Amino acid sequence: MSDTDTDTDSNSRRDRRNLVVLDMAGTTVADGGLVERAFERAAERLGVEPGTADHDAKLRYVRDTMGESKISVFRHLFGAEELARRANSAFEEAYGDLVDSGLIAPVPGAREAIEKLRADGRTVVLTTGFARVTQDAILDALGWQGLADLTLCPADAGGRGRPYPDMVLVAFLRTGAVDDVRDVVVAGDTAYDMLGGRRSGAGTVAGVLTGAHDLAALTAHGATHVLGSVAELPSLLLESP
Repeated sequence: MSDTDTDTDSNSRRDRRNLVVLDMAGTTVADGGLVERAFERAAERLGVEPGTADHDAKLRYVRDTMGESKISVFRHLFGAEELARRANSAFEEAYGDLVDSGLIAPVPGAREAIEKLRADGRTVVLTTGFARVTQDAILDALGWQGLADLTLCPADAGGRGRPYPDMVLVAFLRTGAVDDVRDVVVAGDTAYDMLGGRRSGAGTVAGVLTGAHDLAALTAHGATHVLGSVAELPSLLLESP
């Protein structure tokens, strides 16, 4: 294949990138550390005392695995399935209370970016590691119900969240927006978002610097691009292969 053929293929692929799968907390939604606050409330209910070495180790794991399905995190931390489910329920309840208190907001420019992507003819899917009830609480609080074409949580993908590629692949299958998984765009703020995107076969995996992980972590885990925020994504897709 000649260089000209390669350039033509890249440009053609760029023009077909019509499925955009976006993370929520840290990427399109600024939650101001609510994940950690909700975890601390949940952990305390299960007898994990603040200030102890056990508490600190568990909180560190929560930070390191930002983006992962929360029930998976609690299974790792508490072992027994019953304890994990109790912790997850307590976490979801605490997070929902914090959301209801108004402690959540869009990342600046996120709504406009989603609207621009859809105006450009792209299908937008919002994904999360939270349970459906929490995802809906966030969407309701922001007035975002109906903003995207589809919303997905781990339960919609057989229970596996990031770093598994399942939610991206479910978005690909359900929407039928593109014919080739290489035409999928994934954007997120965590290393697990990057891993999930790359494992799905998505051709564009964009990290954003508005959330949990920094440039080095996003790049090390497979980001093809790193942006200041999701607000830059529509321009990226119009300008670069």
